[in-house]
Amino acid sequence: MSNDVKPTRKNLMQIEDRIELSERGHDTLEKKRDGLIMEFMDILDQAQDVREDLEADYEQAQRAIDMARTMEGDVAVRGAASALKEYPELTTQSKNIMGVVVPQIESTKVKKDLEERGYGVLGTSARIDEAAEAYEDLIESIILVAEVETAMKKMLDEIEKTKRRVNALEFKLLPDLNENKEYIEQKLEEQEREEIFRMKKIKAKKEEEEKEEEKRRRPSWRPTPTRKGNSNRSSNPDVVVPVVSGQKRNYLS
Repeated sequence: MSNDVKPTRKNLMQIEDRIELSERGHDTLEKKRDGLIMEFMDILDQAQDVREDLEADYEQAQRAIDMARTMEGDVAVRGAASALKEYPELTTQSKNIMGVVVPQIESTKVKKDLEERGYGVLGTSARIDEAAEAYEDLIESIILVAEVETAMKKMLDEIEKTKRRVNALEFKLLPDLNENKEYIEQKLEEQEREEIFRMKKIKAKKEEEEKEEEKRRRPSWRPTPTRKGNSNRSSNPDVVVPVVSGQKRNYLS
């Protein structure tokens, strides 16, 4: 991935901004994930409780209906069940838990009195009343379990989604961005060293040219040539040595 990035300072600044933003997002998602897990554990405990209540209510309803069939007969039980005039009503609302929308189910007309159940008091026994009441409790338990387990499933889905996003940032995006950052920094350092070396060469060449130019402008010194043909003359051209010719002096007389 780093080979596709141009090593420029602008790209380096953009990558540093993306790294900072990604790290903040990673921290936020980690906090959200941890909070969702805590909420999920609370809902899981509640789900276990309502599931146990559901199993207990189911067993109680089965015992009650079996007793009613034994005491009143299957025909009487079916007749009492078919006499029902009003059925339970359900309404759903939503609740937000750390960004997760979970349903809230409210039920009405589940628990009924004798008149609302529709069968006559004189034609039935207490066994049928007990069976009807047991099944009303079972229906309420089923509704509560449906609400809690739906919320639990939605929370679990959101936790998995958040974990995938955290892992994508932690193990894919951030390593790639840091790799690109290191690549650009390395290339920029190489370019800077090359530029410094080039500037030094230019400076050395310029100094050499200035020295050569200074040599050309400086006047050159040449020694004065010696005059030939008269050895008695001074080496200084301005001093004339007198010569006496045709006469010899006797220095002994």
